[in-house]
Amino acid sequence: MILLIDIGNTNVVLGIYDKNKKIKSWRLETRQTKTDDEYGSQIESILAHENIKTEDIKDVVIASVVPTLQYTFKVLCKKYLNRTPIVVGENTRTGVPIKHDNPREVGSDRIANSVALVEHYKLPAILIDMGTAVTFDVVSKNGEYLGGAISPGLGIASEALFERTSKLPRIEVNKPKNAIGKSTVDAMKSGLFYGFIGLIDNVIEQILLELNEDKDNVSIIATGGYSEMITKNSKYLQSNDEDITLEGMRIIYEKTIESRKNEIN
Repeated sequence: MILLIDIGNTNVVLGIYDKNKKIKSWRLETRQTKTDDEYGSQIESILAHENIKTEDIKDVVIASVVPTLQYTFKVLCKKYLNRTPIVVGENTRTGVPIKHDNPREVGSDRIANSVALVEHYKLPAILIDMGTAVTFDVVSKNGEYLGGAISPGLGIASEALFERTSKLPRIEVNKPKNAIGKSTVDAMKSGLFYGFIGLIDNVIEQILLELNEDKDNVSIIATGGYSEMITKNSKYLQSNDEDITLEGMRIIYEKTIESRKNEIN
């Protein structure tokens, strides 16, 4: 078994894979003030609940956009799992050329997403990851990572309305009954929901223009917290893949292990 740890700004996603198949996944809250012991105890408890022994974990793979927690999880892997983790971006193999001005700037989650796109989807492809930030990642028909776009996420926009205005409440974002809101809450939901869909669809339109491709010839996939709701209402999003980052991490792990074996031989 391998343990995959995807450290995002809002959630830490844990995934257990066995023989290339996901067994189960869990979400923990991302808190930079948490210690390695606190996270380590949580992971021990989760594994014990699933009757998974720590010695059953052959390897650990980490992808992180939070540098402080990357260090925290590297420490806990050694302390609680007796494993030195493989960190995406640190001497790992992807098989995907990065056509970016500065490849080191590309987040490890975006690299993992691109690897999974190349492995499992028709190319060219666009992946929209709707987390704390919304990232658009583009892979060419030749399997090259071209770059993308980054914008604030729906949760950030909602919190900004609450925190930066005097009378607007904190709300749960979901699809409103009407675009013309009859109350303050409904008006906020309308603006956030339809505005966010407009953002997603417009960026996709621009990317399609630059790719010089029709939408029917491009895989356009969503992942992340609000992706299922947005996918159902977007003009362009075709499907929702909640495990694409973990799957990309698994593929990177396999390629890296294979490369290291070849170097030894």
